Amino acid sequence: MDQLTDKIDINILRHLQKDGRLTNAELSEKVNISAATCHRRTQRLFKDGYISSVQANINPESVGHGALVMVGVVLDRSTKESFRNFEAAIVKLPFVLDCHLTAGDFDYLLKIRVRDLKDFSKLHGDKLLGLPGVSQTRTFFVMKEVIDNARLSF
Repeated sequence: MDQLTDKIDINILRHLQKDGRLTNAELSEKVNISAATCHRRTQRLFKDGYISSVQANINPESVGHGALVMVGVVLDRSTKESFRNFEAAIVKLPFVLDCHLTAGDFDYLLKIRVRDLKDFSKLHGDKLLGLPGVSQTRTFFVMKEVIDNARLSF
């Protein structure tokens, strides 16, 4: 990634992060540049990797996935091969929203959305425990989401 060129690029990123549905005309008005310049800059921000995607944030409860679960995973070995095998398997599981390699008590921290406790129990027994190298999991049911999918601050 190249360095951001100026405050206009940062302003474009801030506005798109708040509302990815802005039209180019609306965005150009908000950042006070011409529509053509805005389009050119936005395309460059995509090409240079500053914007990886634009997507809708769906209300999980409205689609029957109101329970949020965090799962700490400990692998039986800390080798490149065991990490590679686990990661190859975890990316195939559609119910896993996020998977992070961590330092500390767990090798990985997973963010999972499910319908309810019964749904998670089935996924845990049928899928998570069978992943390559998993020796232990620790499950945390989220009681309240205080901040979720916050915007980057820059």
